[in-house]
Amino acid sequence: MKTDKRVLHFKICIFHFAFLLVISSCATSTKLQVPTKVLAELRQQIDAILQDSSLAQSRTGIKIVLLKTGETWYERDSHLLFHPGSNMKLLATAAALQCLGPSYQFKTELRADASAITDSTLHGNLFLKGFGDPALSTLDLQWMILKLKDLGLKKIAGDLICDETFFDDLYFGEGWMIDDVSSWYWPPISALTVNRNCVKVRVKPGANAGDSLLVTLQPPTSYMKIENIGVTVDSTDSLQIKKFKVERRWRQQENTIVIVGGKALRSEPEKFDIEVVEPALYAGTLLSERLAAENILLDGKILKGVIPDSTRLLATHTSPPLSNLIQHTNKISDNLYAELLLKTLGAETHGAPGTAEKGIFAINQMFSEIGLDTTKFSLADGSGVSRYNLISPDQIVELLKTMYRDARVQAEFMASLPIAGVDSTLADRMKGTAAEGNLRAKTGSLRGVSAFAGYTTTADGEPLAFSMIMGHFVVPTAKIRAVQDRIGAAISGFRFRKKMNEN
Repeated sequence: MKTDKRVLHFKICIFHFAFLLVISSCATSTKLQVPTKVLAELRQQIDAILQDSSLAQSRTGIKIVLLKTGETWYERDSHLLFHPGSNMKLLATAAALQCLGPSYQFKTELRADASAITDSTLHGNLFLKGFGDPALSTLDLQWMILKLKDLGLKKIAGDLICDETFFDDLYFGEGWMIDDVSSWYWPPISALTVNRNCVKVRVKPGANAGDSLLVTLQPPTSYMKIENIGVTVDSTDSLQIKKFKVERRWRQQENTIVIVGGKALRSEPEKFDIEVVEPALYAGTLLSERLAAENILLDGKILKGVIPDSTRLLATHTSPPLSNLIQHTNKISDNLYAELLLKTLGAETHGAPGTAEKGIFAINQMFSEIGLDTTKFSLADGSGVSRYNLISPDQIVELLKTMYRDARVQAEFMASLPIAGVDSTLADRMKGTAAEGNLRAKTGSLRGVSAFAGYTTTADGEPLAFSMIMGHFVVPTAKIRAVQDRIGAAISGFRFRKKMNEN
């Protein structure tokens, strides 16, 4: 029955996309054409900006359209395929909003063997099952344990079984690189995720030169081992300071954090987010440690496994609504959130276990209904880390147009995008221009790639959608972003109605 409901919802989702395509066709059929002479000044201005020497060796694809009519205001090689970087998150979050709905919530369950709890003892196993909640935290686990205390539980006679089978067992995306590790940017993708599958490491100097560095973990846990050979040094010891590094022993796939090099005496503490190996066992360890803190004894072991059909639900934690999680995904550009959304989309539309392949199939099916030829682009993950992703500015703009015209999710989608000069990845960009507080866009970066796509409003109050992707450059990315910012400011400050009247 659950599968039937899932398929029905997916068909409704497809129908809705098809309906949007009809509405879009109607909207663009009543175009108010802006004369070419009027647009010539803007096009010349953008052409001049693109003469910047930082782009001399690169490829550039750009498309800018007037949303009310669909009229193209500017395009340059917009049909070419590029690596989109984190612009892939636009596809993952748009599809999640469309198919799961803004109010969708993830859940995490604590279950027990069907045997009853007697004399404050669970005579069997305790099960922790994840359903892809990207926001699950230690505090949420603590809340679930308090629910166990409310039941009077003081002892678990069996094991703690951690179930992550709502997704497949591929912890990394297709095409991810071997050195994309030991950082919060690329934690493992698991249906049972807590604290983003990371620990926070705080390192500060000792009281005197020669003392060991002081290291603490948040949350404090025995799951991660510390190998601290870092030392406190004089501020003139540039050699040791340069060697300072905090890294998980990733080549050996160990949950050991190694601190080497030196920190200067009286220097400020530094914080690092380090990813873990085997996230389900990490979640189980955190849960067991908090059980102990609440004087609930776990007799057995912490294991990975599958919940049997006959279990008793003890506690369910639900996430914030999807609309909130989408904001975090796009504003922070969180790779893990995007990948969890993609696999959840796959599980909810095509059945568990959720996979990236199922999620991408769902995206392709959705977007084929709004006129995108899915043989003309290639998707590999949800975050944009993979260089197997290939998409054009034309296709990204079609997505932006569709989301803008969908009253069900337009507000949530647009609210998820960083705002120029205000917050997140655009906090320091386009300040003091017509784009500040106006332009909303998603950035995307890989080595040699910078993407920029979203919405803005002209000085006449007309909404625009745009996509820019620059690829194959070796100059600092900041120089490429400066070019994008000049274009963003130009289209945000453009006035055309007065010029139309003059013509």
